[in-house]
Amino acid sequence: MLLDPNFWHGKRVLVTGHTGFKGGWLTLWLLRFGARVTGIALPPNGNPNLFELACVSEGIESHYCDIRNAEALVAIVQACQPEIIFHLAAQPLVRASYRAPLETFACNVMGSANLLDAIRQTGSVRAAVMVTTDKVYRNHDSHYPYREDDALGGYDPYSASKAASELVIASYRDAFLAKQGVALASARAGNVIGGGDWSEDRLIPDAVRAWQGGRPLNVRCPQSVRPWQHVLEALAGYLCLAERLTDQPGLAGAFNFGPATNQAAIVSEVIELARSAYGRGEVCFSPEKEAPHEAGQLVLDASKACVELGVKPCWPLGEAIRRTMRWYRDLADGIAARLLCETDIAAYEESS
Repeated sequence: MLLDPNFWHGKRVLVTGHTGFKGGWLTLWLLRFGARVTGIALPPNGNPNLFELACVSEGIESHYCDIRNAEALVAIVQACQPEIIFHLAAQPLVRASYRAPLETFACNVMGSANLLDAIRQTGSVRAAVMVTTDKVYRNHDSHYPYREDDALGGYDPYSASKAASELVIASYRDAFLAKQGVALASARAGNVIGGGDWSEDRLIPDAVRAWQGGRPLNVRCPQSVRPWQHVLEALAGYLCLAERLTDQPGLAGAFNFGPATNQAAIVSEVIELARSAYGRGEVCFSPEKEAPHEAGQLVLDASKACVELGVKPCWPLGEAIRRTMRWYRDLADGIAARLLCETDIAAYEESS
């Protein structure tokens, strides 16, 4: 396995956003490695949610705290004295950002700045991975695969807020943290899928809700292209990056994580694979006439992570979708969510 479980055993690790989808999976993986995890996040959003179903709070120190509250945030960070930080707390949805742009900018830009300033004031930190998104690039709606040195931008408030946070991250790295011995990186991952995501306006969660309720799934952008990957692919990249940063601080910078450029897939292909794996479900392709703007094409070039970190995709798209849909089916059949997550993590470790 590319990752070193011994590296994480006993490490003090802070995860922001541990009550969310990716944060919950990451927390469970760190616990499997024997890390001492502290979580900072808002209470879980919605019901059901992975945080409660998988009992993510068991075995960690969990804090409900809004990262926009700088004073409260720095107090928790200084109290737990983390050695490594993963920042995943965010307003993560494109459509929600149109409804609440100021909240999105406040959380994603100033929330990140507040955490970086807390790191600046805390001497224990050696590495930090700030998770942004594949949508930070100035998107030209082409099949061009974006690389880490391409121009940043963002049409919708979510993408723009994440691009802005990249500038804040680079500023803190250059102005403060590199001089303090903190290796600071940003991680830009493609679209993730996996069991336990019930977010609104996301393809797989929308499909599961519709099909479990006996309703057809309405797909608004069937020809959109995205770099789909299982959530464990992205998290393996974050973990590997953090490991490397601690002994190779010169790697600090931005990294893309995603499938090979020729493995990006259109929405209609993904949903047909999902329906086949789930075993049932109707689909209606019905583009919205008044829908807010979303990029039609988005492809990442993740060769830097492959060359400099040794990270490369493990599960092809079909396997990622099969495992995702089986997770939801098994949960509905009464299997515990935490066991389902731990089983997938173990299977990923064996495959990598």
